[in-house]
Amino acid sequence: MPQKTFVKSPFGMAVKTPKAKSDRLKDKVIVQILPALNNGGVERGTIEMAEAIVRAGGRAVVISSGGQLEAKLQRIGAEHITLNVATKNPLKWSFLRRQVSTVLKSVGADLVHIRSRAPAWIALSAAKNLGIATVTTIHGRFKAGHIFKRLYNSIMVKSDRIIAISDYIESLTTSQFPKTKDNITVIHRGVDVDLFNPQAVSAQRVINISEKLALPDGVPVVLLPARPTAWKGASILIAAMSKLIHMDYMLVLMGAGDGSDDYINTLTKQIDQVGIAEKCRISPSFSDMPAAMMLSDVVVMPSITPEPFGRVAVEASAMGCPVVAFNHGGAAESIVHEKTGWLAEPGNVDDLAACIGEALSLKQKQRQKLALDAQNFVEKHFTSEKMCQSTISLYVDLLK
Repeated sequence: MPQKTFVKSPFGMAVKTPKAKSDRLKDKVIVQILPALNNGGVERGTIEMAEAIVRAGGRAVVISSGGQLEAKLQRIGAEHITLNVATKNPLKWSFLRRQVSTVLKSVGADLVHIRSRAPAWIALSAAKNLGIATVTTIHGRFKAGHIFKRLYNSIMVKSDRIIAISDYIESLTTSQFPKTKDNITVIHRGVDVDLFNPQAVSAQRVINISEKLALPDGVPVVLLPARPTAWKGASILIAAMSKLIHMDYMLVLMGAGDGSDDYINTLTKQIDQVGIAEKCRISPSFSDMPAAMMLSDVVVMPSITPEPFGRVAVEASAMGCPVVAFNHGGAAESIVHEKTGWLAEPGNVDDLAACIGEALSLKQKQRQKLALDAQNFVEKHFTSEKMCQSTISLYVDLLK
């Protein structure tokens, strides 16, 4: 395997083009409501939208129960109001609804954008009673389940406009709530291509992660960055990698190390049984995901249950890293098979192994072409800037 090279600008960072300001939301007050402001895709999307609202001349207000991203929100010129909108206790909703109404009137809200079900049960009727336009974003799968679960889910389709984060989520939503077909818009989640940019990652950042993982020099890295939960597919990936034991690689299960002792022990036992203990690392999650992906030769997303969107695949593609996933859910929309990555038959260990084997076997010129195709695909379809501008267009249309 050729030694990796790290390309960067003369100053070690990519040159960022300032994002254009506009007056599309001039003097408009946009309130986003979500359970909390801790790390996660919903939270990052909220921060990105708040920044885009400010750039578009609007006033960005966020209501949540708070969290570690409050400071970042304030740094970009947005405002945060702390209310316990994360609670799922219906007995508290009436009181909170009055609090939300007070806030919406005090800030002069023009539009309310709600990003989760519990806050929707609290805030949607408050906004409607005040005659304020409403938007909801459906970030996850709606499971039909029993009648009470369907009722709980239904609040998200009662807004003026509905956003689905992928075609997959749109399909699930409209199959359960057919009347939403004319009121739902797909706006794919986006990746920050300034952050996930190979030129913005110094060699030292990559070396730091390699040393923390005690990885041998020159050995190809297969990375699964995922929460420590069974449906993310660590077990099926271990089974697939055991079929590639003749190849040179290091499998890194990043995030698995954050799991319970039972979870880690189960994976460790399987790794020992299939004979790849010397080829595997179980590690906690790392905050520097761009560097982790820069270190990797293949990023794998073997989720057993379909992903609502497939953020890992898009981030890896933005870094120019080959990505392998199962051909279902949002991943099927974010990867072009055998052009920007590989889509394996869902649940098929042999097909997953074959796709990873192909990715590991790429020659240098093939890797370079795939990296360019993947980055161009992300730039065209999945940037956070595109997500924000599409959402602002929806706001403007609704506010008319």
